[in-house]
Amino acid sequence: MKRTHTLARSLMLIVIMALATAAVAQKPGGVLRRANDENPPSASPHEEGSNVVTTPFVPVFNNLVDFDPTKSLSRPEAIVPDLATSWSWSADHKTLTFKLRRGVKWHDGKPFTAADVKCTWDAVTEKRDAGWRKSPRKAWFSNLQEIVVEGDDQVSFRLARPQPSFLSFFAGGWSPVYPCHVDGRQMRQKPIGTGPFMVSSFEQGKMIRLVRNPNYFKPGRPYLDGIDMPIISSPSTRNLAFVAGDTDLYTPSATLLAEVKAKLPDAICEVGLSYAYTQLIINRSVAPFNDVRVRRAMALAIDRDAVVKVKGAGLDRLGGELMPPPEGAWGLDKAELASIPGYGQDLEKRREEARKLMREAGYGPDKPLSLVLSTRDVARYRDTSVLILDHLAKIYVKGEMKTIDTAIWTNVVAKRGYTVGVRSRGQAMDDPDVAFYESFSCNSRNNVDGYCNKEMEALFDQQSAMVDQAARKQLVKEIDRKLQMDVVRPTITFAALPYCRRPYVKGYVPSMNNQYSNLRMENVWLDK
Repeated sequence: MKRTHTLARSLMLIVIMALATAAVAQKPGGVLRRANDENPPSASPHEEGSNVVTTPFVPVFNNLVDFDPTKSLSRPEAIVPDLATSWSWSADHKTLTFKLRRGVKWHDGKPFTAADVKCTWDAVTEKRDAGWRKSPRKAWFSNLQEIVVEGDDQVSFRLARPQPSFLSFFAGGWSPVYPCHVDGRQMRQKPIGTGPFMVSSFEQGKMIRLVRNPNYFKPGRPYLDGIDMPIISSPSTRNLAFVAGDTDLYTPSATLLAEVKAKLPDAICEVGLSYAYTQLIINRSVAPFNDVRVRRAMALAIDRDAVVKVKGAGLDRLGGELMPPPEGAWGLDKAELASIPGYGQDLEKRREEARKLMREAGYGPDKPLSLVLSTRDVARYRDTSVLILDHLAKIYVKGEMKTIDTAIWTNVVAKRGYTVGVRSRGQAMDDPDVAFYESFSCNSRNNVDGYCNKEMEALFDQQSAMVDQAARKQLVKEIDRKLQMDVVRPTITFAALPYCRRPYVKGYVPSMNNQYSNLRMENVWLDK
């Protein structure tokens, strides 16, 4: 027995020493360098919809809760406390209450309280004028009836009906808490947060610099002194910068991954499935695209496998509206996709069916359908558009490409200044409510083609309120299938997203199913 106790004490000592070694392994100091792909339209995540905003500015903020940054999959079971210390649901699943941290300060020294939480989501739902130009995720919170502040350290969100996904809305890069006392204009230029880093400078088109918050509420964090993010819009220049050692983190396109590995064999590269998927958007308010036969023929004609090879270097994946498994928890699998127009294995058979539909709609070899296909003036979108125009030419479509500058692309799409287009759609997280309400509900600002189907909206509400998640998953798949069969916005591919880093970058865990998570960088340190 004595030997057993001695052995146990020895093992315990080894464990304690290992933990102590791990605790001192992180080296404080240093500046992390990562290029930002494009010039951010502003520094305010709540007003924007691109990772060129979340990547540089998420480190400035905190959320009520977040997806665990030490986990590679951003899922509901991985939600952890952040500004909230705990949360609980009422018995009827209609009130979500958060207990908040005490003693947290904004970067300007003012105290964080529950009032800031209410101010933030009153602005998101446009019940309060915070000086924002827009609120892209207002549709997420259509079920929210009231926000109740209960002292400085408790806040409750009261819903019209049960909604299990509601907690997830507060995690990830699009749900930071903003201060009540700072207006929208400043948040767009030099935002104030509670996060591990503060904005030092934001030079449009040049550089974004963040510096360490010395008063961060998480002890010992962040390890870095700062983050420098030069704005480099050229993919080849970003690639050269990483290879040359001018940046430490890099997210190359799938087509550039092999080149990175060839030139830097010691680079650590992990490939995730981003929630950025390429879509064919069709303005159904313009004839003949209000004819489902024409839309279905277009979907049938696209050779998605060719797009995967050319655009995604064989790494992109096929899916419906929701991310496919195994990274995705809700999406259609390969067998389920096979019955949807455009996913069958026999390409020529699909195209013959498409030609038949086009002839029924009044088109043929002597009377082709002329269209202009619009897309962003970015190489990967141009390349995909050229492929799709070639595919459509096989079914009596005569098309030309129109490229639109990135700076105005979003507004062109929002105002439906297109007939047919190719775009990349970034989903905030792998959640049906986010996908359906933001993209397909009749009054959502992100419903870019005006799709409005009250029967489908009823199904959105039905799945959203379901507590039985297995039954909900079956209904979600049926909704996804219906959207694809109606050819609302055909998904072409889900983009593979490589994350590359230098070996000395430690503590960085990229999210393998959400490019808007694991961006705060508070656990990252440099071993050099």
